[in-house]
Amino acid sequence: MTAPFFSHIANGRPAVIGMLHLAPLPGAPRYSDNLNWMRERLLRDAEALAEGGVDAFIMENFGDAPFYPGRVPVQVVAHMTALALTVKKRFELPLGINCLRNDGISALAIAHAAGGDFIRVNVLTGARVTDQGIIEGNAHELLRERDHLQVNNIRILADVDVKHSAPLGMPRSLGSEVRDTLQRGLADALIVSGEGTGQATDLEQLRLVKQNAKDAPVFVGSGITIDTAKAYSGVADGLIIGTAFKHQGISSNPVELDRVKALMDQLQQ
Repeated sequence: MTAPFFSHIANGRPAVIGMLHLAPLPGAPRYSDNLNWMRERLLRDAEALAEGGVDAFIMENFGDAPFYPGRVPVQVVAHMTALALTVKKRFELPLGINCLRNDGISALAIAHAAGGDFIRVNVLTGARVTDQGIIEGNAHELLRERDHLQVNNIRILADVDVKHSAPLGMPRSLGSEVRDTLQRGLADALIVSGEGTGQATDLEQLRLVKQNAKDAPVFVGSGITIDTAKAYSGVADGLIIGTAFKHQGISSNPVELDRVKALMDQLQQ
């Protein structure tokens, strides 16, 4: 996998992807009917992340809860595409897209239209029981769509044992899940998270995933803090960080530049 945000892996620290949590989009229950405010808030968050030194962004419709288990409505795709284009026009950093809860097809379309670099897929293979019900992996559709669009440069970061979920049926070994996601689901990289947003990722579980992933990059997907970043950086190839950059770890709060700088400085030591 050769994307720009992996350049730091060989330079002594993991790549850092900063989260861009979108406010509720039109059609969502908590939408505030203020697109201009949403756009300006997004750009302020991106500015703080970029100035603080992150390597890439990932934008997701976090404010749209309760999430659709599969395809999102067309207005979500339209607005996320417009917002992604706004970010790409202003910043040169790589941009990823996550269409919650598990719409990899739409995420790929948004990334394709906006010049994005990667997508995140929560359930690429297998099936999970979630607060949206049972979600089934759709690697068979997503990989064919990526090939059809001729955008294999848009990489797929897939979760293993994804947060806010439980296995359907008898649990399989984590090693088997890793191998299936990479070898049968054809993910480009893996993400390991805690049980929920902002909750710490188990370090031993991360080591096990890394061991079974061989040469595939492995990212920590939740729970990084200034105090723990260094410990995870010794194992993971990359860190996806959202709540640690915000006051009281609340996703809806704005990104704070001082928090970004402090965590990035910690990784450099």
